[in-house]
Amino acid sequence: MPDDNNQPDLDLISMVQNARMMHDDTARPSDYAAVYWIECKRKHGDYPAPTPDTGEWRIRLTVDNVDDVWAKVKKATEAGKLGYKSKVSTRPAAGQADPDQRLLAVRTYSATDTADVDRIKSELEALGITEMTYVRDKA
Repeated sequence: MPDDNNQPDLDLISMVQNARMMHDDTARPSDYAAVYWIECKRKHGDYPAPTPDTGEWRIRLTVDNVDDVWAKVKKATEAGKLGYKSKVSTRPAAGQADPDQRLLAVRTYSATDTADVDRIKSELEALGITEMTYVRDKA
């Protein structure tokens, strides 16, 4: 809730984000449809803070394989092998007609750091993920 200066209450925002991350820690994508995304963040290792040039590796999945792939990506993200955050949809993304489609995104701090973007792609390939697309947030 904003204070008298119309500034956001950062303590409240942090509290809500922490509560959500506690929920997401054990959540499986196939178990939820009311919450659109389940997220995890890097827990180990240093990684640059997100910049205005962020981007993400997008991996299209189905209900049949989303839990297994998410478990691998979540573990690798938390271990510091991927970007600063990963997230997975619990229902079809906007514009997807197939109700079984899911989207997994691995966030990078900067699309301009091609070495980091390529490193993350290699890590995803090592997890057995071969079909993915990189999308830069900034046009």
